[in-house]
Amino acid sequence: MTKTTLPLNIINALIPGYEDRQMVFINRDGIIEQIVPMSNIIIRVPLSDLQMLDAEGDWISLGGVDLQINGGLGTAFPDLNAENAGNLQKICDYLWHSGVDAFLPTLVTTSVENIQRSLTVVADFIQNQTSGAKVLGVHLEGPFLNPQKRGAHPEEYLLPLSLGEVRRVLGNFSEIVKVMTLAPELDCDREVIPYLRNAGIIVSLGHSQATAEQAQSAFDMGATMVTHAFNAMPPLHHRQPGLLAAAIINENVMCGFIADGKHVSPMMIDLLFRASDYTKGLFLVSDALAPLGLPDGTYPWDSREITVTQGTARLADGTLSGTTLPLLAGVENLLKWGICDFQTAISLATTAPRTAIGLTGIEGAHASNLLRWKCDRATKNLTYQRLLS
Repeated sequence: MTKTTLPLNIINALIPGYEDRQMVFINRDGIIEQIVPMSNIIIRVPLSDLQMLDAEGDWISLGGVDLQINGGLGTAFPDLNAENAGNLQKICDYLWHSGVDAFLPTLVTTSVENIQRSLTVVADFIQNQTSGAKVLGVHLEGPFLNPQKRGAHPEEYLLPLSLGEVRRVLGNFSEIVKVMTLAPELDCDREVIPYLRNAGIIVSLGHSQATAEQAQSAFDMGATMVTHAFNAMPPLHHRQPGLLAAAIINENVMCGFIADGKHVSPMMIDLLFRASDYTKGLFLVSDALAPLGLPDGTYPWDSREITVTQGTARLADGTLSGTTLPLLAGVENLLKWGICDFQTAISLATTAPRTAIGLTGIEGAHASNLLRWKCDRATKNLTYQRLLS
């Protein structure tokens, strides 16, 4: 990190979404006021009179935004309660130092009582948070999932998708639920998606057996996201295209995906990129579980256990349950696999998730959110750090 005072001008910065090198103007309050091409800059005062930081052609971006993360440092978000509520701040601090600006704590399928207990903790935390990666709200990944595609979600807590059940699960917490993953084919009355959209909740399709026609109907009603593309849904098929194909060809839908090399083959991610117009249709998620930040080993997971080996978590029967790799590890993997360029890989973890949930980009953001990326173009090795202390 760079020790500096404000205001500050950052010069020779490469910024995702901008052509060529840029100058970034940061005011005394630490807010980015303007981004201007270096070719347009005329310096009329001695450089010694300006507070300058030369990025030397490094990439500058906002930090990551993780829209699907299940816990960290040994605490699963569905297990939050009054006794362990302080762990949420520790996770926020850990994520901030891992280059993540903001995230949606994700609650996987559990009892309604557990969901609302966790929502209570998160709601109280949001009102009082002052530091660390910002909690933007909650992602409910269930309990309205298709049992045939439940994956590691416990079947006994799955619920039928009806307006009454959705209201019961949300309780008085609809304002902090930002995303809900559901299986659209279960919405027989076609009431749930319009209800959620009217409540300001983004609908993501996942853990689903939906046909292309059922998925398109859900998109027509307002669903705009897909949860962990390829996973817990039918594969692409030339005669039965399914949910994912319907999402890929819909310019209003963005698909989250996991780039750990285990959930989806790098070759299939490459195919997904080419079909989805890269950052226009995709964004990275970690899908990280509670052991994020801890070494490999065996850990409790609801009433069961998961074993983490080289960052991949599985149940005792071998079912893939998630990963413990952080969000920005996915950026490094995309480069290592040669799937996209530096700019695209960075954007998929920083700009694209913000687009998916309607957040603004780098202009007007606070300088403390900036990351500086160093890319070795020969080895494709990527490192990053917070730009300012």
